[in-house]
Amino acid sequence: SVNGEWRSSKVSTGTTIIAVTYDGGVVIGSDSRASMGGEYVSSRVINKVVQVHDKIFCCMAGSLADAQAVTNAVIHQLSFHSMQMGEPPLVQSAASIMRSFCYNHRDELSAGFIVAGWDSKRGPQVFQVSLGGMVLEQEFTIAGSGSTYIYGYVDAKFKPGMTREECLTFTTNALSLAMDRDNVSGGVVHLAIVTEKEAEKQLIPGNKLPVIQSLE
Repeated sequence: SVNGEWRSSKVSTGTTIIAVTYDGGVVIGSDSRASMGGEYVSSRVINKVVQVHDKIFCCMAGSLADAQAVTNAVIHQLSFHSMQMGEPPLVQSAASIMRSFCYNHRDELSAGFIVAGWDSKRGPQVFQVSLGGMVLEQEFTIAGSGSTYIYGYVDAKFKPGMTREECLTFTTNALSLAMDRDNVSGGVVHLAIVTEKEAEKQLIPGNKLPVIQSLE
């Protein structure tokens, strides 16, 4: 039965996640929808932008339970690492911890991540961490089921050296496009903007997102 299928389905983040660097900071964001088996929407208000340390955030895609287990492990290890070192952790350290966890449990996990943040050694950084544990540093990256709908848009619209406001527009427009096209992306947009001075969180309700016509 449909009800039986729903009960046995894995909760997925059926997601669009994105991060982009600019001179002095990063913007990282996602939609907020979770689905059962990629078909039935189980929640419209999941926050997939998780603060793993003061200046480091991650976004998650794939199985929600798997992703939350990994991010909780990263939070714990980063806190321990920071106490040992006596200073804030590097963004690359967070990506490495996540990579190691994903690789060691690659046969059990179904989740991918974006790690983004700022540190005093290398400034703003964005890393993509794949399911198998590969780490790739990029100026911007997208992932999740909705990302397949917006590769053309982000490739056309991204340009190096964007300002904070241009990055916010780029990120919000890309998420809005993906949420419009992907039946399991949606809800509201969660954003985090990280700089040397602060980590700011923003929430954009669905009715405040740009309409598709304005993106053409």
